[in-house]
Amino acid sequence: MTQTALITGVAGQDGVLLARHLMATGYRVVGTTQPGVPTTLRPYLDGVELEEHDLRDPDGFVRLLGMYEPTEVYNLAGFTSVGASWDNRELVMDVNAVAVESMLETLLKRGGIKFFQASSSEVFGPDAVNLQDEQTPHDPQNPYAESKSRAQQAVVRARDEGLFAAVGVLYNHESALRPPQFVTRKITRAAAEIAAGISDTVTLGNLEVSRDWGAAHDYVVAMHAALQQPVPSDYIIATGKLHTLGQLLEVAFAAVGIDDPWPHVQQDPALLRKADAPGLSGDASKARSELDWSPTSTFEDLVREMVAIDQKRLKSGVEEDPAYLE
Repeated sequence: MTQTALITGVAGQDGVLLARHLMATGYRVVGTTQPGVPTTLRPYLDGVELEEHDLRDPDGFVRLLGMYEPTEVYNLAGFTSVGASWDNRELVMDVNAVAVESMLETLLKRGGIKFFQASSSEVFGPDAVNLQDEQTPHDPQNPYAESKSRAQQAVVRARDEGLFAAVGVLYNHESALRPPQFVTRKITRAAAEIAAGISDTVTLGNLEVSRDWGAAHDYVVAMHAALQQPVPSDYIIATGKLHTLGQLLEVAFAAVGIDDPWPHVQQDPALLRKADAPGLSGDASKARSELDWSPTSTFEDLVREMVAIDQKRLKSGVEEDPAYLE
């Protein structure tokens, strides 16, 4: 019998990659998109049954469950910008936490559906000691982190009440599907454009900030694996290795044959984030032992792949093409 998965936020980076992974393993995939928002990654969603849905609409969620009868729900939708969360506190909490609490309440009443919640390393706060694991206390220091922490705690409560509900605490993970406003993609695109003679500089903030960067196509595999276990749990999904933004810049420019990127860099202090974590890194030992999961792409592989696809975009004039993921 074919399983059906419902993915909220299917039109984002993780949603696209998870949908494609699930379809490759034989799932029927239904995905939600935000009403009225253009789906720029639609070319990658061939075979996904798309539904517009606002996370804050509990009746709409009930309707989707009744229409499609999914066996698994992956909640990947939400307000994702840490920086913008400061000016949108109420919206962030409504979308990232209150909506999750409503979904969990519905699933508890309905029964028989597994639930995955995408959480974030931001919940640990900037002062957490590396490496963090599943027992590290939460200390959220921005509105986005506060909403993610609240949602994660709601999942734990629902699990205690009998729902098969798992959490993936996701550290920074990237792909060529990231929008250009994300700093990683901004750098890879700039490297491709500068190498092609289209532009000459890239403007960035603090290049000393470090992150535990992984490949998004690896992380969606962990999401799926989390719902295939006999008992639901929470998992750190991370590489355990830190790299600075400056290192990312150097790898990206080296990929296009520019050994010294610094003459092309302009720095803007205004791009610094409030309460920016200096460098959180996760211990994914539990995911390795219980999910048999580990990253397959190195940091360097990831950055080079992103640059290569941005070069293909410039050469073809086509921004999104399923062939880029092959």
